[in-house]
Amino acid sequence: MSNIKIAIVGIGNCASSLIQGIHYYRGKNAQDASGLMHWDIGGYEPGDIEVVAAFDIDKRKVGVDVHAAIFSAPNCTTVFCSDIPDSGVGVRMGKILDGFADHMKGYDEKRTFVLADKPEPSEADIIKVLEESGAEILLNWLPVGSAVAARFYAGCAYKAGLAFVNNIPVFIASDPEGQWAKYFEEAGLPIIGDDIKSQLGATITHRMLTDLFAKRGIRLERTYQLNTGGNTDFLNMLDHSRLASKKESKTEAVQSVAARRLDDDNIHIGPSDYVPWQNDNKVCFLRMEGKLFGDVPMNLELRLSVEDSPNSAGVAIDMIRCAKLALDRGQSGVLEGPSAYFCKHPPVQFTDDEAFKLVEQFISDEGVAGDEMLDSRSGQRQPVAAEG
Repeated sequence: MSNIKIAIVGIGNCASSLIQGIHYYRGKNAQDASGLMHWDIGGYEPGDIEVVAAFDIDKRKVGVDVHAAIFSAPNCTTVFCSDIPDSGVGVRMGKILDGFADHMKGYDEKRTFVLADKPEPSEADIIKVLEESGAEILLNWLPVGSAVAARFYAGCAYKAGLAFVNNIPVFIASDPEGQWAKYFEEAGLPIIGDDIKSQLGATITHRMLTDLFAKRGIRLERTYQLNTGGNTDFLNMLDHSRLASKKESKTEAVQSVAARRLDDDNIHIGPSDYVPWQNDNKVCFLRMEGKLFGDVPMNLELRLSVEDSPNSAGVAIDMIRCAKLALDRGQSGVLEGPSAYFCKHPPVQFTDDEAFKLVEQFISDEGVAGDEMLDSRSGQRQPVAAEG
């Protein structure tokens, strides 16, 4: 089978981990490989992915081969595969818009973005690059809070004929008006989103424990999730004005699996602080308070430490292959099962067990018919209600 050709917006730590992973698993087999949710998706293995276009705004990356740019500052993630040949694909200057927060200018250059002194491309310029590159899928890894820029690139994707994978908390696949889903469906293209779940991160762990409380009859009364890290994502999020959709995405991911919704005062989920020496390591502090049999109180505290970007890339490598599978099948619009399983804020929330079944059905081509959906409570197929 031919390689899956992708374009990436934002050559940061997550893109670095993804590209390292593509080469790390290339040449391995299912028996040798660990750390993957799926070795084979529709005949595509992890090494069957090729980056054919890339965009960034940092002067240390623009104009550099993408396989070298992933190791450029301010990237600080773990290097687990350094023997990567040049790709022949140079990183292009991207559109800045709201993809850069002004407060990041005052930090040491090794910690923050340094804007390239290059003309910004137009929409037509980017569409031309995407079309000429042969890319089939565009991955969005812009910084949190890049709402305008994310929508700009989503528009470029469907106009250039590419599927779109939205890894950040800007509500495109889950747009309440459904406009973006309509654009991609009319263009005959799939979209997966929004806001990637880590392979085993703070939110997926919080969701599983919240679901466990509900299944075991424990009344969850209060909970918080506090996260610290030292990469550019955490530095970017020191500007709290960029966090509204991030907090909504993470909070709703947990609320959606609770036995009963918690009052706003009793749930706090979100990035908490930037600790430079942590680099790409993310530490989550989780607390859950509840009542057992006889209203006897209990509490749970958990500390989770993970390398943030490989944790994301381990999911993205499956999202890419699911998007390609949909392209091969001629499926368009929001991919409900992959979005529910891989993302924090999909258009329809399911428990993780239900979402797992949906994505396995999708991969095996035993998915729900187009005029049906899987009810998130009963697990039964139900007709989709007509709009309006």
